[in-house]
Amino acid sequence: MGTPQFPDLGKHCSVEDCKQIDFLPFTCDRCHLVYCLEHRSYIKHHCPKADKKDVTVVICPLCAKGVRLIPDEDPNITWEMHVNTECDPSNYDKVTKKKKCPVPGCREVLTFSNTIKCRDCTLDHCLKHRFGPDHKCPGPKKSDPGFPFMGLLSRSRKESKTNQAPATSSSKWATSFLNAASTVRASAEAGMTKLGSEISQKLQIARDGVGLSSSGGRSNGNAGQVEECPQCGAKFSSVTTLVDHVEKVHERNNQSRVFKMSIDVCPKCSKGFRDPVALVEHVERDHGGTSKA
Repeated sequence: MGTPQFPDLGKHCSVEDCKQIDFLPFTCDRCHLVYCLEHRSYIKHHCPKADKKDVTVVICPLCAKGVRLIPDEDPNITWEMHVNTECDPSNYDKVTKKKKCPVPGCREVLTFSNTIKCRDCTLDHCLKHRFGPDHKCPGPKKSDPGFPFMGLLSRSRKESKTNQAPATSSSKWATSFLNAASTVRASAEAGMTKLGSEISQKLQIARDGVGLSSSGGRSNGNAGQVEECPQCGAKFSSVTTLVDHVEKVHERNNQSRVFKMSIDVCPKCSKGFRDPVALVEHVERDHGGTSKA
């Protein structure tokens, strides 16, 4: 075997009926024997250890998962271990039943490349029924009308539509400013009304006291009684003096408070307005709804 220069060149096939010398022999990775080109496969030389590294996978009929059988282990033990540990029957429908288009009569299977999610109903559809009219889309979900914030939001939207300006951002600013001005004006009017009613009530009480004192105050001996102002706490010897004090001091101050109003200036044309609502209407009408200079 071999040549004088290479005495170890070539080997005989390990098959008894062959024994052919091969200068490029094949060594089996299972039984580690040498074979020729014809008997190099496991089946041709009937390798007794061919199944040690063989990979066999059985599909579980309960969960549709693959179960790998171990060569040196009983298949029944491997199957029982799978059933007791990782078998999940709920996974069977996910694997076997493929997702289809929800449109009645459409049998298109939804895959990664042909699935479109509708922005309104958030459902997956095929490419054929991706538009709303094609799958009879009910539209976006309506908000709960019982929630108070949603009513306020819808009302503000209606107001913004009626008072719509050329610029959308400017109309939103004008609407919010109008609401704030109306709230401040209403609270100011309520406070001044309450203050005026209190002053009128105090004056009426003082005048009633003057009538009583003039009719029978002297006969009852109440000349030395001291009267106190309910506003500033000043003391007077008679009710008449107290009434004069209230009319001259406190009523004049209250009138000055009532008629003292702040003037809001337009940032575009520097025009003054006493009413904030009038300022907002001026900005929307004359300046296109924007307050930026």
